[in-house]
Amino acid sequence: MNRFAVAVGALLVLALAGSSAHAAAIDPATSQIGFRLTTRWGQTLQGRFPDSGGVVEELADGRHQVRLRLSTRTVEIVGHSGYTRMARGRGFFDAPDYPAIEFISEPYAPELLLHGGPLPGTLSIRDVRRREVFVIEPATCEAPARGCDVIGTGTVRRADYGLGRWGFALGDKVRFSLRVRVRGDAGA
Repeated sequence: MNRFAVAVGALLVLALAGSSAHAAAIDPATSQIGFRLTTRWGQTLQGRFPDSGGVVEELADGRHQVRLRLSTRTVEIVGHSGYTRMARGRGFFDAPDYPAIEFISEPYAPELLLHGGPLPGTLSIRDVRRREVFVIEPATCEAPARGCDVIGTGTVRRADYGLGRWGFALGDKVRFSLRVRVRGDAGA
């Protein structure tokens, strides 16, 4: 093999190694992901996703991307077993047919977590995919996602995702709240 071919091969290996992404797993033990609904009678219901997971990938260009997965099979409405059954049922999240909600962010600069701001991405509920924007609060520490929670909120309309069956009892807006920490190699 000539030296040119060896040099090109070595450059390809270095380029591929340099472009590989690092990932940090979202820590389900220290993260809290929930939502809030309001009934037509003014009662506020707090929901939570006890089985959540995902990763924060560090892309080759230095930006990051979040991939979040929430189990609808274990979603619960805090303190209300009847509403929990409704949330898991066919008229709402339909956990038997759609066991997860997914959010994939657009790539973002890591500074977003320090200074706060909009984090757009694609939210998928019941196989309906829509672009949504979560708002990240400014960090309270120098190492967000490791030294302090990354806090975000976002509001979606139930009707946009085919969750309109309980319209007589529930308002249309769902406000998601996230307090996320990671473990692993990359920063968030």
